[in-house]
Amino acid sequence: MKNNTSSTLVMSSFLTLRCGAPDVATSGLISSIPTTELVFVISIFVFFLQTQSKRSSKTKSSSLPLPPGPAVSWPIIGNIPDLFHKKPAFRWIDKLMKDMNTDILSVRLGNVHIIPVTSPEIAREFLKKQDATFATRPITMGTEYSSRGFLSVAVAPLGDQWKKMRRVVASELMSPSRLRWLLDKRSEEADNLVRYIYNQCIDNSTTNYVGGVVNIRTVSRMYSGNVIRKLMFNMRYFGIGRKDGGPGVEEEEYVQALFNVLSLLYAFSVADFMPIIRWLDLDGHEKLMKKASKIVNSYHDPVIDERIKQWRSADGDRFINKKQPHDLLDVLICLKDANGNPLLSTEEIKAQSADLIYASVDNPSNAVEWALAEMINQPEMLQKAAEEIDRVVGKDRLVQESDFPRLNYVKSCAREAFRLHPIAPFNLPHVAISDAVVAGYFIPKGSQVLLSRPGLGRNAKVWDEPLKFKPERHLDGSGEQVGAGENDLSFFSFSTGRRGCMGVPLGTSMTVMLLARLLQGFSWSAPPGESIGLSESCHDLFLAKPLCALAKPRLPMHLYPTV
Repeated sequence: MKNNTSSTLVMSSFLTLRCGAPDVATSGLISSIPTTELVFVISIFVFFLQTQSKRSSKTKSSSLPLPPGPAVSWPIIGNIPDLFHKKPAFRWIDKLMKDMNTDILSVRLGNVHIIPVTSPEIAREFLKKQDATFATRPITMGTEYSSRGFLSVAVAPLGDQWKKMRRVVASELMSPSRLRWLLDKRSEEADNLVRYIYNQCIDNSTTNYVGGVVNIRTVSRMYSGNVIRKLMFNMRYFGIGRKDGGPGVEEEEYVQALFNVLSLLYAFSVADFMPIIRWLDLDGHEKLMKKASKIVNSYHDPVIDERIKQWRSADGDRFINKKQPHDLLDVLICLKDANGNPLLSTEEIKAQSADLIYASVDNPSNAVEWALAEMINQPEMLQKAAEEIDRVVGKDRLVQESDFPRLNYVKSCAREAFRLHPIAPFNLPHVAISDAVVAGYFIPKGSQVLLSRPGLGRNAKVWDEPLKFKPERHLDGSGEQVGAGENDLSFFSFSTGRRGCMGVPLGTSMTVMLLARLLQGFSWSAPPGESIGLSESCHDLFLAKPLCALAKPRLPMHLYPTV
């Protein structure tokens, strides 16, 4: 009787909340459903609530407490109503942790416990000491679309498919030898980056040096997209492109769609915690994900289908092309099983191709945009970085990847951007495959562990002046090489453990090259009469406004590839 009463009260409150919620995309959705269908939905929902109640009662069997959580939590559905009126969810969670002065939190959404963490010690306990227990991923609406049904490595739950694709990525795509093989393609796009910015700086009618205001967000995203597209498909443009080296309309649409997909992968969608009502799409996430993934696939699929046709026979079980692979797509297509047949299906190739592209476009571009914004506001940093590059590389050639080991200050600037200005609020979720005890708290099976990137990187218990951009904090004076990662999880640049990012070397090289070429090739300042704002967007962790800065060439003219 108690469960029935709770279910009725919760359902009544939930419908009231939805009918009055300010979400424009879903306003009036419930009231527009015919009465018979509404009764059907309510019946199923109450059954769902009762089922969830039975499941959630299992967590009470432990004698240890759950991590602290919100003071107000609904019976059965937990804090799902908060997802509608406390947006974005990551800022609500961050505020909860600060108000409660806790390094670990438990927020229940349906029968799923969300466990955010801001302490490096607790983070290491999750992803180092008990890595095997937290080695799977949640199944979400967003990741289902992005991975074509969990066929790729990054978001796939633990299992045979994940193991298969992990072997492929680790041994065939992201191995040191493969990255060396692809060096010329990365260098070509670094040259194109310089060419594009230079073309915005010169007066073509007089060929004299002048300054040009450059949108760094556009430039950095273009570069990141170009690099991974070149490595994957051996192409810069899906359309005709631009003569000055910049993105065409196709690339602009494509890159925006990539970022839209990334924003929805783990967006605290209600349907992920109440799958039975996914068809209602109450927060509008599925509609947006369908649109964005459709755009991405419309560019990828024709290229992949045509390439498979070139390499394989009509029935797909014989290889007819004897040429050597030229890019990562060729590598994926040419992989063979023990019997000499194609190792990967067409859908697996498409899923893994997209997976690598999604993983490559956002982190380098965001870090460099923030780093340059911070450095323009502290010109002595720009000067110090430029002097290091001039000392190591000189002014007679452009920076190459072979120079990176000696560019420690430049790498420290990138590392500081990863710490202070991470790309996303949390790492990819880690799900408990069994009950566990961490930091003296009971962590139920199925809990989703989220390491807070800003919580770790801006933790005042770990970092001196945590909100200040100080690249020097990463230099110890020993002359040792500075890396981009952080194994102690005192901040979060890339992931770690068995679900760690296998593309760390590629992501690092893209980030350092982007920043180094910008700093070597051009002097930067705020546009005349303007200042560089460092406000964070309300909705995500990007700069509130794209960075637009005045660029002036600082190298001999012959080093700039032109149109």
